[in-house]
Amino acid sequence: MLAEERMTVDERRKYLCRMGKRYGLADRLGRGKLLDEMEQVLGMHRKSLIRLLNAPTLSRQPRRKQRGREYGAQVDDAVRVIAESLDYICAERLTPILPQMAEHLGRFGEMRASAELVSELERISIATVGRLLRRIRQDSYRLPRKGPEKANQVAKDIPMRRIAWDEAEPGHFEVDLVHHGGEVGVGEYVHTLQMVDVATGWSERVGVLGRSQREMEAGFERIKVRVPMAIVELHPDNGSEFLNNHLVRCWREAAKGLKLSRSRPYEKNDNRFVEQKNASLVRAYLGKVRLEGTFLCGKLNELYEKMWLYYNFFQPVMRLEEKRVVIREDGSRCVKHRYGCALTPLERLCKSDVMSEQAKGRLLELRKKTNPRQLRRQIYQLLDDILRRADLTAGVAAEELAG
Repeated sequence: MLAEERMTVDERRKYLCRMGKRYGLADRLGRGKLLDEMEQVLGMHRKSLIRLLNAPTLSRQPRRKQRGREYGAQVDDAVRVIAESLDYICAERLTPILPQMAEHLGRFGEMRASAELVSELERISIATVGRLLRRIRQDSYRLPRKGPEKANQVAKDIPMRRIAWDEAEPGHFEVDLVHHGGEVGVGEYVHTLQMVDVATGWSERVGVLGRSQREMEAGFERIKVRVPMAIVELHPDNGSEFLNNHLVRCWREAAKGLKLSRSRPYEKNDNRFVEQKNASLVRAYLGKVRLEGTFLCGKLNELYEKMWLYYNFFQPVMRLEEKRVVIREDGSRCVKHRYGCALTPLERLCKSDVMSEQAKGRLLELRKKTNPRQLRRQIYQLLDDILRRADLTAGVAAEELAG
């Protein structure tokens, strides 16, 4: 039997529990046939199977006495030195070369490689080395964590919460920043600032060069002028590009009564709507190319102007309307989702009462005058131009570095 086909101890016990019922009800001839089958499936000796099947219980018993240590402190020190020399590679890669590396480092005086130590390193198992490495990592020095006095003081005053999926009032926006730094996120490069309304699916995007306070504030001002509804709530993540005194002041001055909230650290689902749009409306178009300079930032904003029309006026989105827990016949639970009719963000916005009739008429007239097929062609022409220029910029930068 191949190693990958072998069952674990728990899997063997589960199988034997199932077969044990049949074994207890079978006659002598039937038991023999069942034992033949179990031998082939489990690869165990016949007498071992009989002993297990006749035992009072098949559940694994806890170990009464802990095993003693097989290897001493000398082996621990050797593994520590070798692991550090090889930049803490995994146990599977480290174990086969332990004896060789012990002798090699011994020649340079980094450790003492006695014959006894090399012999122990030759027979040590991968699992044991893995346990040693876990203990070594616990003892190794780590950078000190920020204490409460060094934490972001602005974030402390902003409550953590998640905007409800069934929020009915337009104007509750999730906010995020998408980096376009390529494979090496260093230097000054373009970012996409994106806002998505939970109730209608209305999305806004703008390109900003860097994450400075001026650029972020200018990006929000550009969105604020274009968005056709009052901004009731902004819900960013915990990035310092959002949660700083300058930007919080800008937000509160721009919209009276604006509510600020933030997602929990390391919980991306708290910003689930904007994270999904990051993938479908930003990364799906631009990938992970690096965008640099004011020219490409301007071209990106030109692209986002076209996408603003295309996705908010012509692309229907589905919205979750009901979520309920269903208990199946076997007692398990599942969540059933029911979605409503697909409508464009503009249609959802017009159905609400947050816009005046004049504003609705202006947006509907703009939609009536726009050819979506031609708009799509313009989007992809702009996209091809941006990606081509981004490749040229990357090529020039690579030549400068090589030179």
